[in-house]
Amino acid sequence: MNENLKKIKRLPIARAEFRSFTYENFCYVDKTQFIKQLESEGTKYFFLSRPRRFGKSLFLDTLRAAFAGEKELFVGLFLENNWDWETKYPVIKVSFGGATISNIAEFQNSTNFSLNIIAESYQVELAEKNFPATAFKELINKLTKKYNLPVVVLIDEYDKPLLDNITKPEAKVLREELASFYSILKEEERNLKFVFITGVSKFSKTSIFSKLNNIVDISLNVKYADICGYTQDDLEHIFVDYLHDVDLEKVKSWYDGYNFLGKNLYNPFDVLLFLNEKKYKPYWFETGTPTFLLELIKERKYHVPSLENVTISLSQLTEFDIDRIDLIVLLFQAGYLTIAKEEILGDEYFYDLKIPNKEVRKGLYDYLLRMFYAIEADTNTRTKLSIAIYNSIANKKPEDLENAFKSFFAGIPHDWYRKNNISEFEGFYSALFYAFFAALGFDLVAEDTTNKGKIDLTVFSNTNVFIFEFKMKNNQKNALQQIKDKKYHEKYIKKCNELYLVGIEFDEDEKNISNFEYEKIQ
Repeated sequence: MNENLKKIKRLPIARAEFRSFTYENFCYVDKTQFIKQLESEGTKYFFLSRPRRFGKSLFLDTLRAAFAGEKELFVGLFLENNWDWETKYPVIKVSFGGATISNIAEFQNSTNFSLNIIAESYQVELAEKNFPATAFKELINKLTKKYNLPVVVLIDEYDKPLLDNITKPEAKVLREELASFYSILKEEERNLKFVFITGVSKFSKTSIFSKLNNIVDISLNVKYADICGYTQDDLEHIFVDYLHDVDLEKVKSWYDGYNFLGKNLYNPFDVLLFLNEKKYKPYWFETGTPTFLLELIKERKYHVPSLENVTISLSQLTEFDIDRIDLIVLLFQAGYLTIAKEEILGDEYFYDLKIPNKEVRKGLYDYLLRMFYAIEADTNTRTKLSIAIYNSIANKKPEDLENAFKSFFAGIPHDWYRKNNISEFEGFYSALFYAFFAALGFDLVAEDTTNKGKIDLTVFSNTNVFIFEFKMKNNQKNALQQIKDKKYHEKYIKKCNELYLVGIEFDEDEKNISNFEYEKIQ
C-alpha cells in the first residue's frame, strides 16, 4: 500500500486533480461533472469557500486543464465526452496560497511576479511593472487579442493576504488593494469566458468584491455541496484495497463530519495520510492553525464549550468583514465548525453548527490549552498532568482529579489574571476542564440538557459516565448537592455501568479549587 500511495504523490498535479488514485488500474473519484454543471449555469463568475486542504486548489487545476483543452487527462471521466475540446482558451491562474504577505509592497511584488510568469508562458510581455491591477488588466487584454478568445481566470486562496494580517493595521490597506485588483474582473467582463475564485473566508460583497456584484457564491449551494471532499461511499469503495483491518467507525469519528448542505464529507488530506500511516493523528489540524483565531477567543473571553452548540443565520454568515470580525463565522469558514442542521424560520435560514469530528475537537482544545491560557509550564510537566487526568477518568478514580487540576491552576502565571477578570466566572474553570477532557479524546457533552436543567459537563469513558457541576465559592448552593437535587444522574442511570457525580467549587481569590466532592451512584 505504501508504495502505491507514494506513486499518488509523484503523479503530475494536473492528473491528481481528477482522480484519487489508489492502485495501478486507476480507480478514482470523478468530480468532473461539476465542471460541466458550472459551465452550463448561464453565468461566468463563481466563488467557492472551503477550509484549507480541502481540494480547492486541485479543483482549480482541473478547471485549468479542461478550459486549456487537455483532453488526454480526462480519458474515462465524465468530461471526456461532455466538453468542447476543440476550443482551447487562454487561462490566467493566480494563487495567493504560497507566500506569506505582510504588507502592500510584498503583495505587489508577489502578484506582479505571478502575472509575469503567466505572460511569459503565453509569450506576451507586460509593460506594467508596479501595479498588479493594471498588469492584470493588461494581461487579459493581450491574451484576448492574441488568441481572439475570451480569457478564463482562476484565483486560488484570494483571501490569504487578508487572513495573514486580519488583526493588524495592514489589513485595511490590503483590503483596498485586493478590491482594486478584483475590480478588473468586472471591468473586463467582455473579455472573460469564465471566472472561478476560491478562499477560506467569504468576505461581504460590500468589501473585497464591491464592484464584482454579479458573482455567484456556490459555497452553500446544495448542487455543489460535494464539489470537494470524499463521501463515506467514496472511502468504502474507492479505497477498499487499503481498508483491511481498519475500524471504519473509528475513521468516521476522527475524520468525517464536514457538511455544506449535502452529504457528510471527509477532508481528502486526512484520508490519504491516514491510509499511508494507519495512525489516528490530527493530520489536517497540524498543517497550520491560525493563531489569530485563538487570540480572538482569548480576547473576547469566549466560553469554548459553547462551540458545541452554536446557531447562526445565513445573513450573519454573509456579513463578515475585517471591520466586524465575527468569531463564529471565522471558525465555520476555517473548518473548525460545520453545519449540523438547516432550519427555515420565516424568511431567514438558520444553521446549527458543530465541531465536525474528533480530530478537530482534540486538536483545537489541545492548542487552546497550550496557547489560549498562556500556561508556561514546561512540556514534560504538562504531559505528566495530561496523563494523570486521563488515568483518573479511564481508571475510575475521580479523586485523583483534584490534585491534578489544582496543580494545573497553580501553574497559570499570576500576571495573566491581572490583565483580565475572567477568573471571577465559573465558565473560565469549566472551560479548562472541558478543554483537557476534549484534548485527551474523551467523548463529552457541555451543558447537557435534562428534564430538570442542564448538566455543566458530562464525560463518557467506555461504559462509565461522569457528571460534573461547577460553582464559585461564594455561590450559596453546593455543587454536588445540586446534581442530587436536580436528579441530573437519572438521565444516565440505566445507560452505563458505573456513574459518578463530581461537584467542584472555585475560589476567585485563590484562583484554584476550594472544594472537591464526588460520589459513586452505581
